[in-house]
Amino acid sequence: MILTVMLLNSACLRGRSCRHQVLHPLLGTLLNDSVSKSYSSYRRPGSQPEKKPSWQNIDFSLKKGIDVLKTQLSMLKKETKDYLIGPGGHPLSQHLLEQTRVLWEFRSQEDLNKWVISSDVEIGGKSEVYLKLGRNNQAALLYGTLNTEVPQDGETKYSGYCSMRAKLPVGSFARKKYYDWSNFNCLYLRVRGDGRPWMVNIYTDPYFSHQKDDLYNYFMFTRGGPYWEEIKIPFSKFFLSSRGRVQDDQHPIWLDKASFLQALSISTLGFTIGDKVDGPFQLEIDFIGLLNDRAHTEEFAYETYEKS
Repeated sequence: MILTVMLLNSACLRGRSCRHQVLHPLLGTLLNDSVSKSYSSYRRPGSQPEKKPSWQNIDFSLKKGIDVLKTQLSMLKKETKDYLIGPGGHPLSQHLLEQTRVLWEFRSQEDLNKWVISSDVEIGGKSEVYLKLGRNNQAALLYGTLNTEVPQDGETKYSGYCSMRAKLPVGSFARKKYYDWSNFNCLYLRVRGDGRPWMVNIYTDPYFSHQKDDLYNYFMFTRGGPYWEEIKIPFSKFFLSSRGRVQDDQHPIWLDKASFLQALSISTLGFTIGDKVDGPFQLEIDFIGLLNDRAHTEEFAYETYEKS
């Protein structure tokens, strides 16, 4: 119990909204639409804001609260045990010699539930996207139809995109977790596409609000046909963009998860299609992993500028 209190107090010191972060897992199962609506602040032009307070959607239940508390305490126990063993719950010697790591593989509906799909329907578009298990439950099948027709709302200028993104990792008591990919220098995927290009996106958790749309991107070209292809993308190739615009000030991805630079640490990964070609698309993903390619020595592929 003392260890739990110490961890919660440390979370309060480092977090910007400790009370919300601690109470969220306890009330998470009691919230209905109020939590889901907080993920997106977009509201269609001309639509009226919701006047009903979010607290009115809360279904207070003592039993649910106790069950959630038990779940969070068991997660905390496991995290503490893994921390004492070593990085990622593995001994330090094994961690240092690790050459490959599978981050996501798709063999069950539970694996698919770790991902979220979205499209331009959020802004009034007409594209469609679906996610399901592939043949023999051996891959994820992302498919749909791209439609570049712009909504007639007087404000939207572009449309026609679909995306798939992994859910943000969270620890016990809704603490944010970050990925540590410092032992690797390449992203490694096994996919089968239809010949259309995709954008691979790496998301960070910025500290400042004006950086919330920053992404690290690189292109993934599928060749089509019946054969699978294995794609290796060095992290040095990813470039910084914001709201679809490549930034002048480029810098490499921070692959570590050091506590003093968590604003730059990797939070999740996703894929986006938006090649401005109307019609159906399809992408099968067997697994997504990491690779330490010792033959790759490039630190960063783009020119950087010194700030005066």
